[in-house]
Amino acid sequence: MKMKKIRFIEPGNLPYKKSIKNMFIYDKYIRTPSNGLLTLTTIVKKHIDDTLMYSESISKILWEDVLDSDIVFIGFFTFAANRGYEIAKYIRQNSNAIIVLGGLHPTLNYEEACDYCDYILLGEGDDSILEFIRNIEDGISMTTSGVAYKKDNTIVVTEKRNPPENIETILDHNLLFNFKEMVKYNTIWPQVHASRGCPHSCDYCSLIRIFGNKVRTRKPENVVEEIRRTISFYDSQSRRVSRVLWITDDNFFAEREWAKDVLNAIIDSGINYKFTIQARYEVGYDDEMLELLKKAGFIEIAMGIEFLEDEAFKNYHKKSTYNDIVKSVKNIQKHGLRVRGLFIMGADNHSKGVGERLANFVIENNICGVLIQSMYFVPGTPVYETHKDKLIHTDWSKCVGNVVHYPEKISPYDLQKEIIYASRKIYSIRRLFSNIFKKQGVDRILFIGEFFWQRSVRLDLRKELPFLKKASKESGLYLLKNSFK
Repeated sequence: MKMKKIRFIEPGNLPYKKSIKNMFIYDKYIRTPSNGLLTLTTIVKKHIDDTLMYSESISKILWEDVLDSDIVFIGFFTFAANRGYEIAKYIRQNSNAIIVLGGLHPTLNYEEACDYCDYILLGEGDDSILEFIRNIEDGISMTTSGVAYKKDNTIVVTEKRNPPENIETILDHNLLFNFKEMVKYNTIWPQVHASRGCPHSCDYCSLIRIFGNKVRTRKPENVVEEIRRTISFYDSQSRRVSRVLWITDDNFFAEREWAKDVLNAIIDSGINYKFTIQARYEVGYDDEMLELLKKAGFIEIAMGIEFLEDEAFKNYHKKSTYNDIVKSVKNIQKHGLRVRGLFIMGADNHSKGVGERLANFVIENNICGVLIQSMYFVPGTPVYETHKDKLIHTDWSKCVGNVVHYPEKISPYDLQKEIIYASRKIYSIRRLFSNIFKKQGVDRILFIGEFFWQRSVRLDLRKELPFLKKASKESGLYLLKNSFK
C-alpha cells in the first residue's frame, strides 16, 4: 500500500502556549525546534508530497490534520519522553496511523518505548527512514536494519545499522508548521548542524551514544549554503532584534582542518552575520582557530566546562583540568570572543558551597552567560548505569535541570538550593543594571534576556523544593535539624 500522508511530531515537555513570555523567555512555552526531526521531514518530503512536521516548541498540533496520516513519526529527548508517550497513546486511540518513535530517548531506552508504538527507528534515520517506509508499503515483515518493535510480547531488534556518512541534507524550514510566523521571536535562534560525532567519551554524554565516536562532516560549501538559507528564512521577519546563528555541533573543532575550511568558506562567502558555537576547552589554545572565528563573525564560544574540580573531571572521564579551563577562557577572551559556560552540579564530590564556588568563578572570569543543570541521567549512558540505584524517580519530565538523584555528599534538597543560589548570584539585580549601563549591542540584549529566563528557571526549580525536601528526609541523607532553615 502506497503511503500518501506522513506527519512528524516533536513533543514539548511544556507544550506551546501563547504567552507574552514568548517574547523574552526561552524554554517556558517556546524553544527552538529540533533540526534532527526536520532533517528527516525534508528527506521524506522529496518522496511523499504530503509531508509536514509539528513542533510543540512553537505551535499546537492540529489533530484533524494528523489523525488521518498513514504514518506518524514522533521524535524526542528524555525530558520530553512523558509527553511523547502521551501523544503516541492519543494517536493509537483515535487513529489507524502507524506510530513510529525515534530520537535519543527511544533509541537508548527502546525496551520502555516499545510499549507505546508500532516501531522504533533507532539512531539516526537519514539512511533508514525511506527504506523503512518502503518496507511498510510492501507489507512484508520488517527487514529494515536499525528498527525495534514488539511481536508477541517479545522485543525484536533488527540488524544494527551503521551511522549515515552522507549528512548533506539542507533543511526546508517551510515544512515545519507555523515556523515562518514564529521566527519573529528572538528566543528562537537560527541553527545549523555541520558535523556529527565526538572522539571523547564523557560518562554523562548521551549524544555520542547516538552519533558515535567517529566524527562525520559536511562539505564546507554545503554548510555555508545552509547558513545562507537559514539566515534568509529567519531574517525575512524584520522584527528580529538579535541576529545570531548557532552552529550546534557538539564538537565542531574535533576535525581541525575541516573546521578551518568551514570558517574560511564562511569568510569567503561574504556573509555578514554573528555566530555562536559550542566547543571543548582545547580550542582556547588554538590561536589560528580563534583568529578565524573572529574574522568569520563569531562572537562567543559556549564551552562545556561542566565542573570546577579535577576530581570530578577524572570521575566522569572528562579530559580536562581546572587550570586548563582557566587558561583557555582567558585566551579566548584575549581574542575578543565571549565565553559562555555550561555547568553540571551534582557530581559525587559536590557538597554545600558548590553553588557559590560556581557563581564566583563565573563572575571573576567574566563568563558571559551560563546554563546550570543538575547531573543528567539518560538511560544508556555510563553515568546512568553507575547511578540508577541512586535515582529519586524516573519521571523524565523533571529531567530539565532539576536534581533527580541522591548525591554522595549533599542532599537533593540542598543541591537544588545550590543551583538556585548560583543562578541568583550570577543574575542579580545589581549585575543586571551593571550590564545595562556598561554593555552594548548584543551583549546587553543577551544579558537582559538571560536575566528574565533565569528568573523563570529559578521559579521552576523552587517548585520542586518541597518534593526534594521530603525525598531528602526519607532517604536519611538530610539532617532533620536543617530541614526548616
